Amino acid sequence: MAYRVLLVEDDATLRETVAYNLSRQGYEVLTADNGYDALETARRGQPDLLLLDVMLPGIDGFEVCRLLRREMSLPILMLTARSDEVDRVVGLEMGADDYLTKPFSMRELMARVKALLRRVELIREDLAAERVDAAAEPRAETLAFGDLEIDLSRREVRVGGTAARLKPKEFDLLLFLARNAGVALSRDLILERVWDWTFDGNSRTVDVHVRWLREKVEADPAAPTRIVTVRGIGYRFDG
Repeated sequence: MAYRVLLVEDDATLRETVAYNLSRQGYEVLTADNGYDALETARRGQPDLLLLDVMLPGIDGFEVCRLLRREMSLPILMLTARSDEVDRVVGLEMGADDYLTKPFSMRELMARVKALLRRVELIREDLAAERVDAAAEPRAETLAFGDLEIDLSRREVRVGGTAARLKPKEFDLLLFLARNAGVALSRDLILERVWDWTFDGNSRTVDVHVRWLREKVEADPAAPTRIVTVRGIGYRFDG
């Protein structure tokens, strides 16, 4: 079944060009030209990927990203004519997975789309494999560190028995850190393993997601004891 991509762009020429190229790659394309229609189309169409322009009529792309991230788990690639780092960080803080600045080449955009959808495919394959393995023989599906529990099969995290609402990339980051508990991990390594080598990001991306995680799994995010900073290197998970 073809992946479904929602393209939200108010520039008609660019929207038609991108939609055409997506269709040629075999994707099913949904489109919207303003923030309100983007929300309605996403909720109705349940896309696998969202390509989201920042500057939109009605409500902007940042707000659309924030609202949809609370409702569904899908990769979000922000498109913007503004290249300021502040805008990039705001987009990531709203829940975006990647960021592409206009003007961009169709080849680069299609590469980003393919990489993001590959992550979706890998997650689905992992879940399917876990279900098969679970049917074949009992296996541990939960990592426990004190009152912190990471349920791999459900992709859920509980702290003190209470569910912590993690975004997909936050869960991936926490799982990677937990599986390497006690090891100091560099930001570059975290970017490579959690965002994969095709992600065109920087260490600020890791820092933002670590801050989010600390707010959800630390008793005192200002004085973290689970995800600690290793000066000059990156982060270490101490459980």
